[in-house]
Amino acid sequence: MPRVKTNTARNKRKKKLMKEARGYFGGRSNLYRTAKDAVERGWEYSYRDRRRRKRDFRALWISRINAAARENGLSYSRFISGLRSAGIELNRKVLADLAVREPAAFAELAQLAKDHQP
Repeated sequence: MPRVKTNTARNKRKKKLMKEARGYFGGRSNLYRTAKDAVERGWEYSYRDRRRRKRDFRALWISRINAAARENGLSYSRFISGLRSAGIELNRKVLADLAVREPAAFAELAQLAKDHQP
């Protein structure tokens, strides 16, 4: 049976992982097993939160649109349905940006939504 030497491969693997753990607190940056657990957990969180970020931003945009629509005398759902029936296809990101940066333009959209209420 041939002799297998994993020394260089193992060292390379450990070095790569310990580099990822730089900046972690206490043993998480110095002890291999603890660092490995912390880094792998961090990777799980980052994978999950890349998807979560999209949900969080959509919720933020909706709450901004709702606040601006209520200032103009509409609820969020009536505002969105009014825009749909008016044939205006703007996504929530753009609408939220308009609500924050261009209140006058948003007010015009709200008026259009009011006019096209079913």
